[in-house]
Amino acid sequence: MSAVLHREYQVVQDDYAHAGEASSHIKQTLSQIGYPPRVLRRVAVASYEAEINMIIHAYGGKITMEVMEDGTVSLLFADPGPGIPDLEKAMTPGWSTASEKARELGFGAGMGLPNIRRVSDQFDIRTSPSGTTLKLCFRQTP
Repeated sequence: MSAVLHREYQVVQDDYAHAGEASSHIKQTLSQIGYPPRVLRRVAVASYEAEINMIIHAYGGKITMEVMEDGTVSLLFADPGPGIPDLEKAMTPGWSTASEKARELGFGAGMGLPNIRRVSDQFDIRTSPSGTTLKLCFRQTP
């Protein structure tokens, strides 16, 4: 199955001033092509949380959005490191390694990955010191 729509977004480490812009654009694009609110909400939650994680914890990275022929939305978040040292802990609600700066700005509650997994139809994460990839899929039908 091939993609009928492809978009890429760059995320910059520690760029809190632009946090959420890529996720907003993703939601706006999907809204313009007619995705229902229930899908838009789930995509918005997951893409925002993952984008923020790239800003706070990674060295920036790239978000790739593809809309497949069957309407499935695929999001790939790829960063060049440093990886997640303890993925099991990172998946635990409330556990966070966010910096003091991130916490002062209202980020780093430790709910990012658990929320992303909860709202996604497909959740696949791979991590190593050379980077993390997170692949998410959202279907239009329940």
